[in-house]
Amino acid sequence: MNFDVGEVEKQLCERIKGLLSADTGVDLIQPEGDRMQEVRTTTVRWLTSLGREGYLTPGVMDGRNSVSLVVIQEQLAALAPSLFLSVEASTRIFGRLIAAYGTSTQREAILPGLTSGQLIGAAALSEEGMNIENDPLNTTAVPSTDGFRVTGSKGHVVNAALADWIAVAGKIDGEPETAFFLIEKGSKGLLIGDRLATLGYEGAVISPLRLEDCPVPSTHVIRPIDGNNALKTVRLWEDQVLTAASLGLMRRAFDGAAAHAKAHQSGGKPIIAYQEVGFKLAEMLTLFQTSQLLAYRAAWMSESGDREANALASCAKVFCAESAEKIASEALQILGGKGYLRGNPAEEGYRDAKYLQIAGTSTEISRMKIGDAVLAY
Repeated sequence: MNFDVGEVEKQLCERIKGLLSADTGVDLIQPEGDRMQEVRTTTVRWLTSLGREGYLTPGVMDGRNSVSLVVIQEQLAALAPSLFLSVEASTRIFGRLIAAYGTSTQREAILPGLTSGQLIGAAALSEEGMNIENDPLNTTAVPSTDGFRVTGSKGHVVNAALADWIAVAGKIDGEPETAFFLIEKGSKGLLIGDRLATLGYEGAVISPLRLEDCPVPSTHVIRPIDGNNALKTVRLWEDQVLTAASLGLMRRAFDGAAAHAKAHQSGGKPIIAYQEVGFKLAEMLTLFQTSQLLAYRAAWMSESGDREANALASCAKVFCAESAEKIASEALQILGGKGYLRGNPAEEGYRDAKYLQIAGTSTEISRMKIGDAVLAY
């Protein structure tokens, strides 16, 4: 098991750090009235820059995580959490779906623009809630003379209002397997709801959408042989993204707390000199390092095709997402009154962490999957 990160990845991390330096105001625009075009322009600008640096291509074509991919994802997630969520929804979720299950024509039409940052993608999976396990797909496609007419709704779609293409999971009338319908921006019958006011990841654009008898040509439909398993695979990719987001959140909160503990004085000495603060930082670092190791092992198993890879991905999702909340909470405690004010990494991380536990496969359902995997061994 080799967790070594090559020189190429190290240099990419440094370029991302330089590109997204703290003084650039990089993260996406938070909701203040109708500024969606401005958000899209900002998102495309950063996607294009990341595409030039080579960030958008790893893991897309083979659909697998790797240790080096998690390392570069953690770097971006720590610097710009909302941008990270938008970028990954476009590339490592929607992009992987096109690469793994799309036709050659679909791949040629979409992937070059996606991996260069010129196009934005979105994947609309769950419906009323945020899970697919206990929420059946009611989005249905009825065959028509020119393809299909799709009707249904999706509740929480990252990039929905920004995307050039949205992959919508649903069922073709009379068929048991899940299909994915590629809906182009501006399509008739596609209705994008208002941007949701969320607790965390305020810069990301998360919106509901509705399809009302939306025409989709046959050439814009992805019909995997085992569509239900394909849907689970796409959800796995989403969980892997959220695990990397958790690592970035932990690093961001820990670094902020450590820097404050060294700089802020109480009783004539830096507060890091107090045992209570030192113990908190030690516990935070232990959780962070353990989370990294588990995420790297899960990525290594995915890369090597190990049969236990999916179960370990669930373990990493649960542990990392819950550790992120604990670390952000302790960081708030160390920052004291400053931490309680809006706009610092610890406060933002504390709000963001809850999304990581709910989105994708929730921590409760992940534990059930882990239990099922244990029973099968």
